[in-house]
Amino acid sequence: MHISEGILSAPILLGGASLTAVGTVIGLKKLDLDRIMEVSMLTATFFVASLIHVPIGPASIHLVLNGLLGIMLGWACFPAILVGLLLQAVFFQYGGLTVLGVNAVNMALPAVLCFYLTRPLLNSEKTRPLAGFVAGSGAILLSAVFMALSLAFTDSGFLATAKITVLANIPIMVIEGFITMFIVSFIGRVHPELLWGGR
Repeated sequence: MHISEGILSAPILLGGASLTAVGTVIGLKKLDLDRIMEVSMLTATFFVASLIHVPIGPASIHLVLNGLLGIMLGWACFPAILVGLLLQAVFFQYGGLTVLGVNAVNMALPAVLCFYLTRPLLNSEKTRPLAGFVAGSGAILLSAVFMALSLAFTDSGFLATAKITVLANIPIMVIEGFITMFIVSFIGRVHPELLWGGR
């Protein structure tokens, strides 16, 4: 899901950095100080989940859990994902510093969109599993599409790669959908106040 350095054009890099900066400012403004620990733990969860690679044929994809971050943090997922990606770039050379803005917006913006899409479903115990599945799978689908668009707008020669990227993420969409569904259902039973929709 990470785009490496040296691939994207300057306008795409600047656009991604600008959108990430705006999203991070909004996320920090909406973040309550009493939720810092929750954001830190979810940032660590995102960081570790992204390190687990799943081999799919000749390529490999990895868990992201950005849908879960979107449900639980709302706009605060922007700074959380940004910090996680920064640590991955520095420690493991995943992505890179110049593409940090694009990678962050490709993962955080779908999380925020899924937050708004599934928020009405989180208040009911019956629809909470559906909200978790939609957020988990939908965030991965949107992230793959945004990444494909980033590549396609850089150069039309990347169109084939962009299509393969979206198709390769279909299995991880299903996996993340079920993982997020189970996590959201469990949290809804034991601590529904942690879900934005449960407040």
